Amino acid sequence: MARGRLNSGAKAEAELPKAKINRQSIQNIRKLLTYIKPYRGKFMAGMLFLFISSLVGLAFPAILGALIDAAQGKYKYPYLPHSLNAIAIAGFIILFGQAFISFFRVVWFVQVAERSLADIRRDTYFKLITLPMNFFANRRVGELNSRISADLSQIQDTLTTTIAEIIRQLVIMVGSVILLAIVSIKLTLALLAILPFLVAFAVFFGKFIRKLSRQAQDKLAESNTIVEETLQGIANVKAFVNEAYEATRYDKILRNVVDIAVKGAKFRGIFASFIVFCLFGTFVGVIWYGSVLVSHKEIYVGDLTTFIMYSIFVGAAMGSFPDLYANLQKAVGASERVLEILAEKGEDIPMVESNNKIDQAIKGDLSFDNVVFAYPSRSELTILKGISFNAAAGQKVAIVGPSGSGKSTMASLILQFYHPQSGTILFDGRPADEFSITDIRNQVAIVPQDVLLFGGSILENIAYGRLNASKEDIIQAAKRANAHQFILSFPEGYETIVGERGVKLSGGQRQRIAIARALLKNPSILILDEATSSLDSESERLVQEALEELMKDRTSIIIAHRLSTIREADKIIVLEKGEIIESGSHQELIGNEQGLYRYLSQLQFETQVG
Repeated sequence: MARGRLNSGAKAEAELPKAKINRQSIQNIRKLLTYIKPYRGKFMAGMLFLFISSLVGLAFPAILGALIDAAQGKYKYPYLPHSLNAIAIAGFIILFGQAFISFFRVVWFVQVAERSLADIRRDTYFKLITLPMNFFANRRVGELNSRISADLSQIQDTLTTTIAEIIRQLVIMVGSVILLAIVSIKLTLALLAILPFLVAFAVFFGKFIRKLSRQAQDKLAESNTIVEETLQGIANVKAFVNEAYEATRYDKILRNVVDIAVKGAKFRGIFASFIVFCLFGTFVGVIWYGSVLVSHKEIYVGDLTTFIMYSIFVGAAMGSFPDLYANLQKAVGASERVLEILAEKGEDIPMVESNNKIDQAIKGDLSFDNVVFAYPSRSELTILKGISFNAAAGQKVAIVGPSGSGKSTMASLILQFYHPQSGTILFDGRPADEFSITDIRNQVAIVPQDVLLFGGSILENIAYGRLNASKEDIIQAAKRANAHQFILSFPEGYETIVGERGVKLSGGQRQRIAIARALLKNPSILILDEATSSLDSESERLVQEALEELMKDRTSIIIAHRLSTIREADKIIVLEKGEIIESGSHQELIGNEQGLYRYLSQLQFETQVG
């Protein structure tokens, strides 16, 4: 039956997309059902108890009819005692047995569903965090989070409720139709001639009403978007005196919402009137025909009561199937999206912390040998075109160039976030693919321009560089990063909660936390990706001092925006449009009057003077 609301104030629910149920989708569900295998004993027991519980439930209309007939001194059923009180006691015993069975059925289904869903969630999350960066570049975080939350919740509902309910309603419907025919074949034929058409009409009309309801909610969502945009850009609205325009735009959408809601209400009223008339009309007709049969001594009054109860069972079962089928379609769609993630090829990273120890140490030599690279999502656009350079262990190598020249892409390649289409990246003279990804990433650290801190404490954020570090090691790293003093200025010190993404700290403070984290990691190769470009002068001085400490005795790749910070670099590489066009020390490059480095340096100097 239709349950969709057309009240424009009703909260819109995020509807999961449905999928067609076919051979392929059934195969997908079977893949997920393999997660039930470890718990199949309880699952099969739950199924058995579900079947028994459904069959036992079919006995109650017969007992009710037998009680009414027994009150008139008529005993039709030979398997029931010929005593009114005994029949009632038998009914209570059956009721207790059904309650006992139902308890275990519910508990076992929930146990199986929760444990198998926990396994699916774990595997999905493990797969997600080991997928390559290209996977995340093409998808929104909200979409991926929805797969772990909404999609898996839908699968959970299906395992715990929908499948069990479909089986139960099938048993009840088939059993009720058989028992209806046993009670009175004439009444059964009369009922089945009407009820299926009534249910089919209700399903069709219900879909139409739900469609109107979704239209109303979509329009309401549009109106909310207008409010959000207007309030976020209120300064522009006022500056251009467009209050009247925004008010008209909002009013127009609200009128559309009202029109759709009123139209839906009319159809809902027609639908409700039709259902009330037809449904109750059907039962009145059945009772009338049954009364005729009673008056002709063809059935007992108890039989008629039993028949009416079974008719209600059949009608309720038929009415529940559309919603159950829709939930099953949503679960099929959800399972397809979850299986897409599970089928992706992840990076070879062990999920046990103890297996992430360094097997092959890297001294610090780094080389790019004719590296050509384009992002997989934009394969037609080559970012790096034959890049070759060497950085000896302990050297400071700066990479400069205009925005979009490929500087940060080189950092991603060093960290093995991506792999070049041709050419080789070498560590200590050996190709990167001879090392495990964990060995490379355990010995390379990055301090980015936009530092992301996790929402925990300062202590936890620094410790992320080496999870087994002692508090003394963490404090020592903070001191070397010029962070200890400002950390102690907080009332909670190292236990200060930094807030989501570190919003409670300033840019300079976040940078120094990131430097402390990198110091704690003690990498062989360090990447500084424009680590001071967005800081004020005082913060830059403190961060620069910390960076000098961090760069001691390790290979440092400095991606720089401010050229003043890289004058002491052993080598400066100048990139333009993905190619190295200059290379040398600061003095060598500044002496090239036609060089890009000299031009950029003069440009920055003039800007600072101006």
